[in-house]
Amino acid sequence: MQRIRLRYTKRGRLRFTSHRDFQRAFERALRRSEVPMAYSAGFTPHPRVSYANAAPTGTGSEAEYLEIALAEPRDPAKLRALLDESMPVGLDIIDAVEAHTSGLAERLTASVWELRLDGVDPADAERAVAAFLAAESVEVQRRTKNGMRTFDTRGAVVSLEVVPVTAAAAADRPLDNACAILRLVVRHLTPAVRPDDVLSGLRAVADLTPPVPAAVTRLAQGLFDEESGTVTDPLAPDREADTTAPSTVAVPADAKAPEGPAA
Repeated sequence: MQRIRLRYTKRGRLRFTSHRDFQRAFERALRRSEVPMAYSAGFTPHPRVSYANAAPTGTGSEAEYLEIALAEPRDPAKLRALLDESMPVGLDIIDAVEAHTSGLAERLTASVWELRLDGVDPADAERAVAAFLAAESVEVQRRTKNGMRTFDTRGAVVSLEVVPVTAAAAADRPLDNACAILRLVVRHLTPAVRPDDVLSGLRAVADLTPPVPAAVTRLAQGLFDEESGTVTDPLAPDREADTTAPSTVAVPADAKAPEGPAA
C-alpha cells in the first residue's frame, strides 16, 4: 500500500467552503481521476483519507494537508496533476509526495497567518500589537459546543507584527481606505488559538475594532523551529527520505500571500 501526502489551498470565494464541502469535492475528484484508493475494512468501507488540522470556514489557506492510501502505486506528480484538474478552481492541489515517514499531523505544530484589516490605520495597529505583546496574558471568550470558554491567547502567539501591504494584498481587495496587514505566528495548543481569538485579544487590550471583518489567510503550517523561529515545510522529511524522486513542490514553503482576486 502506498501513502501519498498532498498540500492544497482554499482561495478566493472557496475560502467559504466548509471542511465537509471540501471532503465531498475531493472524493469526487478521486473518482473522476480513477485513483486506485485503498479502503477501510468493515460493513461500510470508505476511502482511506486522513485530513490534518483544517482551517476554519471563511479563512483562506495556502497550506492545508491530507494523506491518502492507494491500493496500487502511482507517481505523486502525475497524481497531483490529475486531482488538481478535477477540483474546483480555488481548491488547488499544489504539492504531492510519497510518505516515507510517520506522523504528518505531529509536524503541524504552528501556523503563519496573514490578517488584512481594512479601515484600520497601520499606526493604530502598531500600537495595538505592542500592547498585546507587552501583556503577560490576554484572556478572551469563545462560544464552544459546551458553552462559553475563557482562555489565554497570548501564550500561543510566537510573533505578531504589522507588515507592509504587498502587491498580492492590493490585488485581493482595492485599497480605497486605510489598511493594516498583520503577520501572525501561532502555536497549535489546546485549546486552539485561532486568528479571530487574537483579534478579540487586540480589541480587549487596545480597543482595536476593524469596521469590516478581517480577511484571514493561512500562509504556512508545519513544525515550529525554536532555533530559527520559523515554521518549516512538513513534507520536507518525506522528500529527503526519497532520494530518487525529484521535488514536486509547486509553491514555496515560506510565507507568501496568494495572487489573484478573492471574496
